Amino acid sequence: MEPVKANLVGMDLEDLEAVFRSLGEPAYRARQFFSALYRRRVQDLDRVTEFSRSLRQKLKLNYEIRLPEAARVACSNDGSKKYLLRLEDGSVIETVYMPEARRTTFCISSQVGCALECTFCMTGTLGLGRHLETSEIVGQVLQLLNRETAGDRVNVVFMGMGEPLHNYDRVMKAFRILSHPEGVSISPRRITLSTVGLLPGIQRLAREPVLPNLAISLNAPDDHRRSQLMPINDKYPIASLVEACRQFPLKKRRRITFEYVLMAGVNDSDADALKLVKLLKRLKCKVNLIAFNPGPLVPFQRPTDQRVKRFQEVLCEHGMTAMIRQSRGRDIDAACGQLAARSQG
Repeated sequence: MEPVKANLVGMDLEDLEAVFRSLGEPAYRARQFFSALYRRRVQDLDRVTEFSRSLRQKLKLNYEIRLPEAARVACSNDGSKKYLLRLEDGSVIETVYMPEARRTTFCISSQVGCALECTFCMTGTLGLGRHLETSEIVGQVLQLLNRETAGDRVNVVFMGMGEPLHNYDRVMKAFRILSHPEGVSISPRRITLSTVGLLPGIQRLAREPVLPNLAISLNAPDDHRRSQLMPINDKYPIASLVEACRQFPLKKRRRITFEYVLMAGVNDSDADALKLVKLLKRLKCKVNLIAFNPGPLVPFQRPTDQRVKRFQEVLCEHGMTAMIRQSRGRDIDAACGQLAARSQG
């Protein structure tokens, strides 16, 4: 059995400089290859034509370019596609492609499964398999860029399987590769990290020199119900979460997004909307309202469109920015809260 070669995908400039030093090559070769790998998205070392044949051969002795395998693609009536990607250990993750008139969004995963057991999320029923490697995170984006028409306005959202801040180092390394001008070159303003509210991760993120957009999955206006929906709230309750958001550094015209999944009879009343106003009114934020998408493994129901609209009206009447996020890919179980790889195991 041949030894597995090291995967060049997921390496940053510093990693690549070490690779080329080991080959007796100058450091500028690393920058050349970084751009070829991520900006031009070469998939074969023989296509790196700025390198001599002998250098390509030296690289091929111990390194190669590998992406997660697209094991299955489900196509929605609305144009969205859910990719089931098979990893090298046989694990599977899901990545969603969502084209729109003015932009394209990639919803990517950060873990195999998730440890946090949110009761409305199908991924939470899987438990945590493992963290994704940086190569597997970046590889999702490269796969979609290679396979789909994306245009110039690509948004990447860490809202797929897993809790990104639970896999902090690999996620942030992937973010830096994706946002690097000579890498994949997606503006940090077009990359959003969504968290259930891991306070140490939020505080650590606040110290980064370059930041993605921050989205908080809130889903209830008080600790009692949020703890029922999201057990992590027992450890990091709403007051401490809001305080961390208040201290989070925001550049001009940037705001924290609070995601609020509306579940019929659970958190969708006018009184709940008023509590939410009181909770968030002093924060530089906006609210994304998402009607719950029913699934076979979770016990909640979707509210009526009228109830969702009324909830939005209450927020807006009190000066909040609130948008109703239209679910994409509901017919292929790709909508918010439904990323669960049914073929796992």
